[in-house]
Amino acid sequence: MATVMTHRGEVDASTLGVTLPHEHFFVNIMKERREALLADEDRMLEEAQVFVEQGGATMFELTNNTVAVGALSSHRGRSEGRISRPVENIEACVRVADAAGLTLVMATGFYRDPYLDDVVINEYSTNELADFIVRDLTEGYPGTDVRAGIIGEVAANKWYVSAAEERSFRAAARAHNRTGRAIYTHAVFWPVAEQEIEILKEEKVDLSKVAIAHTDTVPTKGFAVELARHGVYIGIDSIQSANPAGVAHRVEQVTDLIRAGYLERILLSHDLCMPAHLKANGGNGFGFVLGGFRDALLEAGVTEEEFDIIVRENPARLAAY
Repeated sequence: MATVMTHRGEVDASTLGVTLPHEHFFVNIMKERREALLADEDRMLEEAQVFVEQGGATMFELTNNTVAVGALSSHRGRSEGRISRPVENIEACVRVADAAGLTLVMATGFYRDPYLDDVVINEYSTNELADFIVRDLTEGYPGTDVRAGIIGEVAANKWYVSAAEERSFRAAARAHNRTGRAIYTHAVFWPVAEQEIEILKEEKVDLSKVAIAHTDTVPTKGFAVELARHGVYIGIDSIQSANPAGVAHRVEQVTDLIRAGYLERILLSHDLCMPAHLKANGGNGFGFVLGGFRDALLEAGVTEEEFDIIVRENPARLAAY
């Protein structure tokens, strides 16, 4: 039986149901944007309930260590987060998920510049960094009985992978090789995913257990199909706006992938990570994939059966071990 590790423990992968594979509950990326803080537990519960009311069942909550620090309105004083996610962040995610009736697949790993902790990255070897990731996956986040279910999001945020980010990628790869857990990366705007894949290949990663996030932010026509030829999952997972041009671009990417034979490599999600993305603030919230975006795909000729494979089978297959 293929299993997935969730916040409630191991479950049969086939029971995950309709899944959003790239979302965030509580995240702090204020180093780059002062408004980029999700910290309101009551508001997040309201947002999550929209997805549940649509028939949604599971989310991959891809926040990791340093961007989880301070990401709660109740935060006071110092917090863990240099090596693993803070206890307060884990506990708040679990409370929201349980209150909403959601299953979470939670993440571990090291993020990207400028959120990588220089002391941690420079003080520990790559294998020691991998040890921390493996611990979260197999023993649980320190101070909790919750285990991570996926490695991510491991990231590069420019047109190159920095030296520190490469350390993070290699640590993620080695943790993957020891556990069989999937890796979810972050690669925006430029074709930096190609460099990420080369690093993972050097580390002998099974690319069928790798998802590349934000492929939909790269405007180059045909890029998603080219990337899919490596055997990775393709994240059309920045569906944060109902802007017609943005929706049309993403619909075209999905239909191109299906026509090229990569239906089983498509992932759809919003990557909700800022207050502007919340439904309460006029954004798409967690409900657009199963709402307006689904409607746009069906209008473009995607079948109900194909959509079901994308939102049910693909995320489960990625996370299963």
